[in-house]
Amino acid sequence: MRWLYVLVVGGIVSGFTLLLITGRYINDGPVVITLTRSHGLHAGDLFVITGWAVAMAALVLLARGPDRVRST
Repeated sequence: MRWLYVLVVGGIVSGFTLLLITGRYINDGPVVITLTRSHGLHAGDLFVITGWAVAMAALVLLARGPDRVRST
């Protein structure tokens, strides 16, 4: 069940990340990497991508943690 939880949370975090990167917001910042003539990665997008990477790493660490055996 733990991996199912990880997949659900990872999917939600990835969806929010995609919305933040494709949307426009006040602190876009300058274009750091140009992808096409009209699209690129802004400084704010790099912050969002870094947060996503940290969240994914944390989920992997949580999923790979030791199983706890419950005694009744």
